[in-house]
Amino acid sequence: MLEDPQSHNEQIVEHDRVVLDSHGFIDTRRFHGGIGSLDVLRALRSSRQQQRPLSLNLQLPPGVCMAGKAIDAYIDCLAREIDLVGCHLGRQQRVEQLHLGGATPGPELLVRLLAPLRKRFSVSSLEGGDYSADVDVNHTGWATIGLLREQGFNHVSLFGSDQSQDPVPFHSLIDAARTFGYRTVSIELRYGHAWQTPVLFLQQLAGLVELEPDRLLVLDCAQAPQRHAQWRMRPSGAEQDKVLMRHLCLQHLLAAGYQHIGLGQFVRPDDDLAVARERGYLGRNGLGFTPYGYCDHVGLGLGAISQFETLYAQNTHALNDYLTQLQRGQLATCRGWRPGSTS
Repeated sequence: MLEDPQSHNEQIVEHDRVVLDSHGFIDTRRFHGGIGSLDVLRALRSSRQQQRPLSLNLQLPPGVCMAGKAIDAYIDCLAREIDLVGCHLGRQQRVEQLHLGGATPGPELLVRLLAPLRKRFSVSSLEGGDYSADVDVNHTGWATIGLLREQGFNHVSLFGSDQSQDPVPFHSLIDAARTFGYRTVSIELRYGHAWQTPVLFLQQLAGLVELEPDRLLVLDCAQAPQRHAQWRMRPSGAEQDKVLMRHLCLQHLLAAGYQHIGLGQFVRPDDDLAVARERGYLGRNGLGFTPYGYCDHVGLGLGAISQFETLYAQNTHALNDYLTQLQRGQLATCRGWRPGSTS
């Protein structure tokens, strides 16, 4: 018999109390338009002077990857941004963490993305850090998983653009990731759709847990990442059903041996995140919880957030504005916040 869900609900809905940006796990309520590209350039120079290690996040909007001309324009501007940012940093600054977020890059796109990165940043040898990619299980096969691994990526975060969240394609790509020797496999699961019932959600969850991923990220569909923006516009389920789904999720995953470290993130006890929390160095940046909180986090691409010691800065979410700014040779910073400031 289930316990009262209210007693456990607070443990899994911490994200309901903050305004998380759709591109990451940053509370953006204090962001304002008084932060611009000059602030970012100063932060980059300070990072270089202090020789701080880096965490890089490249954002690929899903819509961009649907048309050839849009791909070319966006990748060209992303390469310009990499060059503009990279020239203010030093190659001696080790890239501890790299993430390709949003759309899943195909072979040609992946090569085009990594070329300017390797030119400007110290990412020639990827094995020492955490190098991850978002992977859409409905549009990705073994070949892409293999290519990502060949390029040094050691973590994949699997999500389904098909809202049915059928475990079959997840199963196939988890097999691929294990075969190619990925260090960590993560699954993203969404709850609260209008068509979901608590029983159906529990069945979906149980099916994914049977695949034994290293991590599960459980999200309210109303607060889904930008790649699922269309679902945030669709009707969601009743709040009482969401409460029950959250409770069922917490109960089932804890019973399966996972630990909840916050914001809907569940990990196995031997996972890097669990170890970091136990030893007191777990941090959080635009990618979520991380053992690399000591790094300066540099966001590249549409809507990406950068996080330095004394500055948060975010690129514009508007694609045309992003392209225009980079084509002019300017960074696309549109807002941000300085910790400790009153504004």
